[in-house]
Amino acid sequence: MNSSSVDSGRVRDAPSKNWVYRVLPRALWPYAQLARWDRPIGWQLLMWPCLWSAALAAGAAAALGSFSPARFLFHVFLFVAGAIAMRGAGCTYNDIIDHEIDMEVARTRSRPLPSGRVSRSQAKAFMVLQALLGLVILLQFNAFTVFLGIASLGLVAIYPFAKRFTDWPQFFLGLAFSWGAIMGWSAEFGSLSFSAVLLYAAAIAWTIGYDTIYAYQDREDDALIGVRSTARRFGDNPRPWLIGLYGLTVLLMFFAFLAAGAGFFAHLGLLVAAVMLAYQIRVLNIHDAEQCLALFKFNGVVGLIVFAGLVLALLLRLI
Repeated sequence: MNSSSVDSGRVRDAPSKNWVYRVLPRALWPYAQLARWDRPIGWQLLMWPCLWSAALAAGAAAALGSFSPARFLFHVFLFVAGAIAMRGAGCTYNDIIDHEIDMEVARTRSRPLPSGRVSRSQAKAFMVLQALLGLVILLQFNAFTVFLGIASLGLVAIYPFAKRFTDWPQFFLGLAFSWGAIMGWSAEFGSLSFSAVLLYAAAIAWTIGYDTIYAYQDREDDALIGVRSTARRFGDNPRPWLIGLYGLTVLLMFFAFLAAGAGFFAHLGLLVAAVMLAYQIRVLNIHDAEQCLALFKFNGVVGLIVFAGLVLALLLRLI
C-alpha cells in the first residue's frame, strides 16, 4: 500500500490540488473520493452523451417549431447534476464490489475502502444518499425518461462484475455510461428515434475506446490477479482495435446527425472530434501510464467539441 497517500488522506491517481482538498473538511475527503469528486473527468464523460442527445433533440424540435430554450437549458442542468450524482453513486457501488480487488492493484490501494478510511456500511449509506439525489433529479423528467433512467440501473449493477467473466468489461461500461444518449432525446419528445439509437451505439464504441486506453494503466496488476479487460485482450497492439472503435464512433455519429437533420456545425464539430480521436491513436504509448491517463482525460475535450458543434447548429437554425 502507498503509505504516503494514505497518511495524506489522498488517493494515488487524483490531483492533490483539487478543490476537494482545499474546500472540504478532511473528515469528508474519503466520501468525496468515493464519489470521485476529485476526478471530475468521470462525470463529464457520463454527461456528454446526455448533452449530445439533448442538443440533437433540441435541433429536431426547432425544425418542428416546438423548441423551448428554457426547457433545453433546464434539461442541460438536470443532466449535469444527474451525471455528478449518479457517477458518484456508481463509483461508490463499484468500490464496494471491488473492495478486495482494489487492495491488490497499486493504483487503487489508497482508495477509501482498501485503505480503511471508511467502512463498508458507511460507503453503502453514502451510495444510497447519492442514489436518492439522482432519483429526485430523474423525477423532473417525463414518465418515459424516468422509465429509461430506472431501466439503466440493471446495466449499472452488472458492470462491476463484468471484469470477472469477460474480456470486454468496457462494453458493459459503454452500455451503462452511454445511456444518456437516448435519455436526452426522450426528455424532449417522450419517445425514441433511430438517430438517438445510433447516437447511443456511437457512444458505446467511444466508451470502449477511451476506457481501453485507461485500462492500460492496470494491465500488469490485472494479469496478476486475474481481472479481465480489453487492454489485456488487445495486448501490445491496440491500434487496429482503437481505429475500429473510434472509426465506428465517428461513422455512427455521422449517421445519427444525418437522421436527425443536424446542421453544418454539428458535422464540423464531429470532424474536429475525429481528428482528436485519431491523434490519441497516433501518439498512444501503452507503456506510459501517465500518458494513458492524459489521453483518457483528453476525451472530455472531445465530448465538449461534439456538444459545441450541436449547439452552434441549433443556434443557426434559430436565427
